[in-house]
Amino acid sequence: MKTWTEKLADLRPHVVKPAPISIAGMRAGQLMLVPTARLVDDFIRDIPRGRSMNARALRAALAAAHGAEVCCPITTGFHVRTVAEAAWEALGNGTPISKVTPVWRVLDAASPTLARLSFDTAFIRDRRAFERLSR
Repeated sequence: MKTWTEKLADLRPHVVKPAPISIAGMRAGQLMLVPTARLVDDFIRDIPRGRSMNARALRAALAAAHGAEVCCPITTGFHVRTVAEAAWEALGNGTPISKVTPVWRVLDAASPTLARLSFDTAFIRDRRAFERLSR
């Protein structure tokens, strides 16, 4: 079984194609970005310290940056989890917090992804609070 870090390193490219169905605010036929985990990771790394965005804003920004109208909510959700788990693995392997992807900038208490994480989500809450206080 692949580690989360290996899943993050998948080299397959992102795809822009017509949305096959209407779901989560998307209409069938809209031009849809199907992102990769690396694309999501790179985007999150560019969110400035002390700033955050929810999943809807993340998808809208990713879509706009890649010439699409919408971004696949299902794939993006999977990849946000991959990014979070890979960040946690990196921390466990000794990577300094300043070098891991700041996934806490897109995960908040309302995020359904939190319930799926393999680690204590207090880490996410603590990092969000730390950045808010250190602005």
